[in-house]
Amino acid sequence: MLSIGDVQLQTNLLLAPVAGYFDLAYRKVVRSVGGVPCRPGDVSGPRDVGDGTYGAVGLTCTELLCPHAVLREADRAMWRAATDDEDRPVAMQLYGCDADILCEAARWAEARGATIIDINMGCPVDKVTKKHGGSKLLCTPGSTAKLAAAVVNAVSVPVTAKIRLGWDDDQIIVDTLPPALCDAGVQMITVHGRTTAMRFKPSVRLDGIAQTVAAVKRRHPDLPVIGNGDITTPADAERMVDATGCDGVMVARGAMGQPWLFRDIAHRLATGEDPPPLPRHERARLVLAHFENLARYRDDKVALRTIRQRISKYSAHLQPWPGLRRSVAAITDADAFRDFWQAGVGRLRVEHEAEALAPV
Repeated sequence: MLSIGDVQLQTNLLLAPVAGYFDLAYRKVVRSVGGVPCRPGDVSGPRDVGDGTYGAVGLTCTELLCPHAVLREADRAMWRAATDDEDRPVAMQLYGCDADILCEAARWAEARGATIIDINMGCPVDKVTKKHGGSKLLCTPGSTAKLAAAVVNAVSVPVTAKIRLGWDDDQIIVDTLPPALCDAGVQMITVHGRTTAMRFKPSVRLDGIAQTVAAVKRRHPDLPVIGNGDITTPADAERMVDATGCDGVMVARGAMGQPWLFRDIAHRLATGEDPPPLPRHERARLVLAHFENLARYRDDKVALRTIRQRISKYSAHLQPWPGLRRSVAAITDADAFRDFWQAGVGRLRVEHEAEALAPV
């Protein structure tokens, strides 16, 4: 269990906001994968996924949202911010440096279903930092803490912040900004264990995450600190928790193409062992669920284009499936994809059943 202000999560596993990937259609697939046993009689927790377990992810997040775009209700921004009653709890992540606009956008997000407002202070992308948003906020800790306080006072839902270790090695902020943000009313800190200058390489610095945890806990022992970076396997998550003392983990690129990763991490953190692998036909079924979500919320054309773009991520976890990527690339009709994929799921199921019956 993990609490963010008055919001209680079922697990301490969070899905990161990744632009272009973790939209509503994908988040609902992630939520559908069970991993946490249901408690008899408990009706207050997340939706039962139908197999006797709760979804293994505790909190998901929208893609990074531009305050100006959501206030204009631009079409792309509306899809990035899209959520529904089954997509709960969900954070909406905003970026920017203008307190008035950011507060107005935070109120907009709260009115449209955000359980939590997250302020992005970690994005290293030039088009964000050149507007003094994202990780550029790490360069001005004093005004950034005031900005956070303004957002906290503008809404009634918890406000969180996602940061990096600093702009570069000469501007490390782990001992100063995180506790200042918590003083300002921020209810959780997520820290990506790299500086802006590092972008996404080399490896995440676990000691920097540990330093952030220690700095926050000295002044705010009950506020959670979440570790982020380089989590692609359950062992990675376990290593981060053990090495840093963080209260949970946020998974980003590691969740691309394997929405069941949270199920595996939840089992590893609870037992110290990896669970039996999710059978390939069940993995393939989740790909079809992603496709149908896209078709439902957008249209068949978008669904097919998206799956063709993502198949390289999925394919790595569905092998052996000879010629999978080439076959999907050649499909130009949504119904043809459905037929192809349903046949593939059936074939993988037969193979799985045959393997289960084979003598050891």
